Amino acid sequence: MSKKHNFSAGPCILPQEVFEKSAQAILDFNGIGLSLLEISHRSKDFVAVMDEARAIVKRLMNLGDDYEVLYLGGGASLQFAMVPYNLMKVGGKAAYLDTGTWAAGAIKEAKKVGTVDVVGSSKEENYSFIPKDYTVGSEYDYFHCTSNNTIYGTQMKSFPEVDTLMVCDMSSDIFSRQLDFSKFDLIYAGAQKNMGPAGVTLVVIKKEILGKTGRENMFSILDYSQHISKESMYNTPPVFPVYASLLTLQHLENNGGIAAAEARNEAKAKLLYDEIDSNPLFETFCVKEDRSLMNVSFKITDESKKDEFDAAWKAAGISGLNGHRSLGGYRASLYNALPIESVQVLVDVMKSIK
Repeated sequence: MSKKHNFSAGPCILPQEVFEKSAQAILDFNGIGLSLLEISHRSKDFVAVMDEARAIVKRLMNLGDDYEVLYLGGGASLQFAMVPYNLMKVGGKAAYLDTGTWAAGAIKEAKKVGTVDVVGSSKEENYSFIPKDYTVGSEYDYFHCTSNNTIYGTQMKSFPEVDTLMVCDMSSDIFSRQLDFSKFDLIYAGAQKNMGPAGVTLVVIKKEILGKTGRENMFSILDYSQHISKESMYNTPPVFPVYASLLTLQHLENNGGIAAAEARNEAKAKLLYDEIDSNPLFETFCVKEDRSLMNVSFKITDESKKDEFDAAWKAAGISGLNGHRSLGGYRASLYNALPIESVQVLVDVMKSIK
């Protein structure tokens, strides 16, 4: 069977090299005669994996020892609760930017911990743009934003200057573009977009911001400080996803790092958006200035052509192009591992529909 052109929004495409090395590790890890799936997470072989998986993140992000890297379970959705639990002071409040479904989910959970002010929202316009006319003052314990919105195809092109801590959910565009990561006090991201398989979540946190909420008797499993003290192994970590994430980040580092990935991603996005803009059969859901480089959500303008288009892209070996159920249409996810050749196949199909 030939390899599909995988535009899935996540779990998503990963480098072929990662699949091959991961498969070998499942059979025999490091030549020790045991599978990666059965070794102890306390063994020297896996401790070395965890140590390097944490170190490579700081290298790629150009961060120093004032930051800590954690690999946790529970997905980014658990971070919706852990962030306010660890950063919102007792009786305090936080500012949130509402830019899509996952931002709204984070807001919902944070309200269970304390007071939340939504300082900007595009919900009434079906999340078709990124709000920009807002301010975040020092009265807030932190400001939370979502850098990329997988469903609606919008992305923050810049980040505000705020007088408080900056927290960002980068689940769907982490390591895809160059940023000043030191601008953020806490970053979290589910792995299953650009980093690896589902089952582990990356948290990058400035250590000095912890322990200031006045919250006593915290649940240990929800306490970032506990995870830091145990070097990301407070409880048994998701061994395989951590290893696959390490392989993915090594592949990124060995292929020009984030700067090279950004150039490839910009080329892929331009190829597809240029076709959408020039082809009257297709249009995006969002405003042009906020278009995502990672998730291109679009629709067909002539429903009578839908069946023909669907049959054509499936015949071309394209997978994962259907839009999210809440929005409809189509969604082409252009994550780091997707080659530009796959985008060209999609563009050729779009051109063929008359």
